[in-house]
Amino acid sequence: MATAAPKSTDRAVDITLSLLWEVFGSVPVDNIAVRLWDGTIWKPDGAGATRCTIVLQHPGALRKMFLGASELSLAEAYLHNDFDIEGDIGALMPLINHLFGNPKKKLEQLRYGARLLRLPNLGQPRSAGAAARVDGVAHSKERDLQAISHHYNISNDFFALWLDSRMVYSCAYFATPDDDLETAQKRKLDYLCRKLRLRPGDRLLDIGFGWGGLMIYAAQRYGVVAEGITISSAQLLLAQERIKQAGLENSCKVHFGDYREMKESGGYDKVVAAGVAEHMGKGPLPTFFKSAWEQLRPGGVFLNQSVGVHSNAHYLLGADFVRKYVFPDGEPVTLSTYLDAAESAGFQVRDVENLAEHYVYTLRHWLRHYEERAADVRKRVGELAYRSWRVYLAAALHEYEVGTAQLYQMLFVKYAEKGKSGLPLTRQDWYS
Repeated sequence: MATAAPKSTDRAVDITLSLLWEVFGSVPVDNIAVRLWDGTIWKPDGAGATRCTIVLQHPGALRKMFLGASELSLAEAYLHNDFDIEGDIGALMPLINHLFGNPKKKLEQLRYGARLLRLPNLGQPRSAGAAARVDGVAHSKERDLQAISHHYNISNDFFALWLDSRMVYSCAYFATPDDDLETAQKRKLDYLCRKLRLRPGDRLLDIGFGWGGLMIYAAQRYGVVAEGITISSAQLLLAQERIKQAGLENSCKVHFGDYREMKESGGYDKVVAAGVAEHMGKGPLPTFFKSAWEQLRPGGVFLNQSVGVHSNAHYLLGADFVRKYVFPDGEPVTLSTYLDAAESAGFQVRDVENLAEHYVYTLRHWLRHYEERAADVRKRVGELAYRSWRVYLAAALHEYEVGTAQLYQMLFVKYAEKGKSGLPLTRQDWYS
């Protein structure tokens, strides 16, 4: 039985408390508390230390949160401040997964509808301003430009607040769980260079180069001549500034362009794409891999690092919300889908590594930095965007913690001669 203090006769309080007990009563929520708009506290009997407090901002809060019986309506209720989340937002993710990840649970929630409708229909008007504005044919050049602009052009200063100093926006590589983010991201850049087996004078193409972190590192440490393409205008401008500041204008060139527009057939020794393919979904992947294959000289290698999903996954926490507000048209796929597309383009698969555990540590750092800089983030992008990205980072962290989301590094070779890769027999040089 739940406890409430102080005791109130307010009708909305009584309905809310009874609903809290029924909705959460069969769920392990011993580290979560709920504070009502009048100060009433709800916690399960025997609850331990509170990691997270759900703050209901008005008497109609639960109506806004659960009447739609979907995680999207719940997330939008948070977005528009029908409720707030104090403390560790990650503590809520298993609860949300329990409530919405099972179709039977969704059906159970429908029986609460009558009582939810007895709560007042309060709350701020829903604003469409935070949602992505994309139209046209899915994954056409025009629509991809809109989707990428929504995600990456939000503000370079926004990303700088919570990423590492190089602004590497992909999974880091940890030697121990205690590594700081700066160290782990530097190690990841070096690991990519080792996997590519970069040599002085190599021509490297970086598809979707972010803010230029890998290109600059590879030019400085490995002596390569690097080029990159992107369809993010904001990333392009900052990468150009950073290349100039590093004095690398002669060895690093960045361009605005779509991967489908690359023309220099066979011009590169190595190609890399980190965090690009998950934007595409299944349909465009054969074209993407074929384009990379065509850029490589015979004997060249392509390293693709992409978010994926386990083949048994039936549900991704927050997927509808994330596609609507943060990552439009994003669609991570299974490992077999990536490999099939690569082989159909002509590549030979040489190595596959799953770094999912590393993304757990990466996302913990990102979310912690993000929340520590909450006031600065709000000043930079506003409350709606702050809350959208907080949900996005927390949901992503949960999916890696439970093993639904995966992070694959895949190395492919374009054979120069049938049956001969030209690569070393072992991976020893990657780790020495």
